[in-house]
Amino acid sequence: MPLSDEEQKILRDIEAQLNASDPALVEQVSRTTLYRHSAHVIKWAVLAFVAGLGLMILTFTTNVPLAFVGFCMMLGALFVVERSLRRMGRGALLSISGRAGAERRERNLFGDGSLWRERFRRGDGG
Repeated sequence: MPLSDEEQKILRDIEAQLNASDPALVEQVSRTTLYRHSAHVIKWAVLAFVAGLGLMILTFTTNVPLAFVGFCMMLGALFVVERSLRRMGRGALLSISGRAGAERRERNLFGDGSLWRERFRRGDGG
């Protein structure tokens, strides 16, 4: 449902007041996107995973409970990465990984699969 003219005017006034009172916040919010935030979270989660792996490898033979903490760090980091990737969605993931163009090329190469379905639907009696 679109905003009325009065609501749009109120929204513009609020934006102008925010711009005047805290321009740094406006700049930071305008620069931050879901993709950048998720990529930042994923970067830290990968670092936590590596730290947990190192902790587990270094302490497994001497201190099993501490190695278990390292394993839990790794598991938690993987959950954070998975959640962040789900938030970003498939399109963003393909865009970040550079696979978007490759997927289009594969689809063009193989088509929509109807040719293959038709080929295997035919019998050997031809």
